[in-house]
Amino acid sequence: MQAFEYVRPDDVADAVAMVSADPDAQYLAGGTTQLDLMLNDGVLEPERLVDITRLPLRGITHHEDSLHLGALTTMEELAADATVSERVPFVRDALLAGASVQLRNMATIGGNLLQRTRCRYFRDTTVPACNKRRPGSGCAAVTGAARMHAILGASGHCIAVHASDLCVPLVALDAAVHIQAVDTARAVPLTEFYLLPGDRPDRENVLEHGELVTEVVVPLLPPGARSGYLKIRDRASYEFALTSAAAALVIEDDTIVDARLALGGVGTIPWRAREAEEILTGARANTDTFRDAAEATIRNTFTVPGTAFKVDLTQRTIVRILQTVSGAWS
Repeated sequence: MQAFEYVRPDDVADAVAMVSADPDAQYLAGGTTQLDLMLNDGVLEPERLVDITRLPLRGITHHEDSLHLGALTTMEELAADATVSERVPFVRDALLAGASVQLRNMATIGGNLLQRTRCRYFRDTTVPACNKRRPGSGCAAVTGAARMHAILGASGHCIAVHASDLCVPLVALDAAVHIQAVDTARAVPLTEFYLLPGDRPDRENVLEHGELVTEVVVPLLPPGARSGYLKIRDRASYEFALTSAAAALVIEDDTIVDARLALGGVGTIPWRAREAEEILTGARANTDTFRDAAEATIRNTFTVPGTAFKVDLTQRTIVRILQTVSGAWS
């Protein structure tokens, strides 16, 4: 690890100005992924770390139809919130499935949204071919061991999977990210925040250098909605998803009147399953409908020998979460 300068600004404007003016500066919050990439993997080598942990960006503000989360709110604080448990319980499910309690007490919501991929080739600097780390160098995962990699939004340029559990229900809820720049502020829907790798896998989201995520706005589900999060993994804890699904349904007289579905563990970005939502909305809540929704979602996949199994597994995951949330098993 190379030497770096450590600074702690007093307010948001100072922090944004410091990082914006220095192309080799980065923000530091919980650091649960960032420090790994610096200390253990050598992937990140900032010359200046701007510590934002004492800025006034922490806490949960409750509104009638939404929650406003300061970007420095921890995963554990969000999981413990009573409104989350009552109105968006699949967010709590995803938080608890996403990390140990020790990590949840350190990791921030903003940091979770911005965590880097767990692709072994990205994190191993002895591997020369990684378009995320070295644009134009190729993708070693396409021809290497790739069991944990993406099948949706992937291409020959990159098959790295987005690792966040929390982002899956947040994408389903149409959450929005508030961003502060030096002279402007903007809000971006989370469904538009992440970028497909295309031919620029190193560009993962719409943030420009120096821009800071300050708040995440999470719409609440309507009263009576049912939701759940299902994570399929190799072991019961401390493991990333092979596939995951977050579903929320409003059902009246056995008919689905509103449906939200998103996937994790299979996309280069948190994947909103809009084709499935279209099939589900207005349909009867039964297994045949759920299978149709699953088949519509898992099309146009990009697989390599190590990831082909995820096609069937993801479809089964979708059917299972919809059965669980709806209570319709036939």
